[in-house]
Amino acid sequence: MTPQETQSWKNPFSPPMTKKMAPKAVLNAAGLPIAIVLIAAVLVVCLVWPAIARTLELPLFAFPSSAATAEWQTVNDGVMGGVSDGRLRITDRQTLEFRGTLSLENNGGFASVRSRRRMLGLQAGDTLVARVRGDGREYQMHLYTPSRRMAFSYRAPMPTRRSDWTEVRIPLERFEATSFGRPMTGAGQVDPGRVGAVGFMLADGTPGPFLLEVAWIRVLRGSAR
Repeated sequence: MTPQETQSWKNPFSPPMTKKMAPKAVLNAAGLPIAIVLIAAVLVVCLVWPAIARTLELPLFAFPSSAATAEWQTVNDGVMGGVSDGRLRITDRQTLEFRGTLSLENNGGFASVRSRRRMLGLQAGDTLVARVRGDGREYQMHLYTPSRRMAFSYRAPMPTRRSDWTEVRIPLERFEATSFGRPMTGAGQVDPGRVGAVGFMLADGTPGPFLLEVAWIRVLRGSAR
């Protein structure tokens, strides 16, 4: 090959020569520059993280084994002469099962299960969250504090759906003071620092069998509830 032929010959596999190769922007799968995607991600984190940081979901009660039975007890209307029957057990599904039969005989009409007393460490602004599966009846969630009053507690309604799991959220300010099942005026709101037990009660005035299952109880703490 002559020198002239050498100069005119071009390798067909070489990229075409240009005066200046312009740099290409790095793109992601959606065709957007990576820099824009990173900036957007940082903005999302800055906006969302403060709300997440202000909200904590703290475990209160779980039921990993039958040993959890020792932390709970039933209190039925037999203490007042009634004959309602309420029993508890820890299931193989790691849930607390409260079942029995409600009776209105002998001036009865309630069955309940509650945790044994220990300070729960609640704070003002907390919300109690319970994952429950019921029978369609309306139960009550109760909070117990030391008091000279008899049969005293704070309660809030807790409706259930038959055979469906639901998460019930009840802020502390929604609990009302009661004694012997009747609202008490002038007792004030519950003092979170004095709550020593939580429980569930059935007292809907309808005799017959009942079943409530509880997977866990937690505390939602923070401004975003």
